[in-house]
Amino acid sequence: MEAVTQGNVLVIEDFIAMTIGILVYFIGRDLNGRIDFLRTYNIPEPVTGGVLASLVSLGIFLVFDLQIQYELETRDTLLIFFFTAIGLNARISDLLNGGKALITLLGLTLGYIVLQDVIGVLMARLIGQPDAMGILTGSAALIGGHGTAIAWAPEIAERFNLPNAMEIGVAAATLGLVMASLLGGPIAKILLSRYNLSGDMERRPVVGLPVETRDEEQINHISLMRVILTLHISIILGFILNEVIAAMGLKLPLFVACLLVAIVLSNSVPRFFPNIGWPARTRALAVVSDFSLGLFIAMSLMGMQLWSLVDLAGPLLILLATQAFATIVFILFVLFPLMGRDYMAVVLSAGFAGFSLGATPTAIANMTAVTKSHGPAPVAFIILPLVGAFFVDITNAFVIQFFLTL
Repeated sequence: MEAVTQGNVLVIEDFIAMTIGILVYFIGRDLNGRIDFLRTYNIPEPVTGGVLASLVSLGIFLVFDLQIQYELETRDTLLIFFFTAIGLNARISDLLNGGKALITLLGLTLGYIVLQDVIGVLMARLIGQPDAMGILTGSAALIGGHGTAIAWAPEIAERFNLPNAMEIGVAAATLGLVMASLLGGPIAKILLSRYNLSGDMERRPVVGLPVETRDEEQINHISLMRVILTLHISIILGFILNEVIAAMGLKLPLFVACLLVAIVLSNSVPRFFPNIGWPARTRALAVVSDFSLGLFIAMSLMGMQLWSLVDLAGPLLILLATQAFATIVFILFVLFPLMGRDYMAVVLSAGFAGFSLGATPTAIANMTAVTKSHGPAPVAFIILPLVGAFFVDITNAFVIQFFLTL
């Protein structure tokens, strides 16, 4: 365990990075407890701490010319834990009940991928930037996230003579993640107030513990060990499934396979072995889920290298501000009404802001912050990851390719 300096880069080893991530989470929790604005607008606690930590890193860079870089292997493992927990909580009955909502959200999302690139290209032309920059700051970096932006940057750089395509894509994805984290809660607040909506606080939470907990179910080392064992078995089987899928020529994130396996196990094992003590929808699983998501978000945001955005600040901020405005308008006037104008539509609106500008984990963090305060929305936590995991990356690849050929 050590921090190694390489030139003007301070590389912080994974274990220390995880420790700092926990500290950052508690700082965010403390700030949320002290600042009414953060609570009122449902800003997730790890977002508060993570953004503050990234600003501190920026200050260190500006004053001492020292870049802080974290090793984040544990963060990636936490993402797998979290989505596997989502799968364990899934009930087929919820999926069937949410069938119409799933199809509607899927159609809106696929349409918005195209709209995001149209907005990006038109705004890029308007401010005198190449079309390729508009695509990079559109679905490649926003709905696509860092992975898609990095994957497409070399081809864009070569085909369109845009040598800093990688920096543009990474910077856009980074700022998009910040916007996604900060906009979901306020959007939910606006909709909840305008339509006087709320959830059922008496229902058991699917993700995360509510602010006020009850002592009806004991959490101890046995219940936690049962949860961890179940998660590990699901992840091992998910890894095997992911290898099979990859061998068939379809590349998906590992967490998708783990999510699928967990859904299958949770809807079959308890039926055949009713006395096994399956941990789905237990408080112990909610604790592990909360821990995984909170620390994942904190570590992701504290690791943002904001100094990489300085040289691209002007055009990039214009393009991303336009995308953020378009997302808000789309959610308020298209997505929320078509999703039913109910409480689940509010939770999905916060989530859509998270993954249309950032990433699926950011969407889940936004939804978790809302449901902790206003009540659970179990179907929302199933259909949004399915849309984000299964369909977005595949469709986005075709859309980006289409726009690049124009």
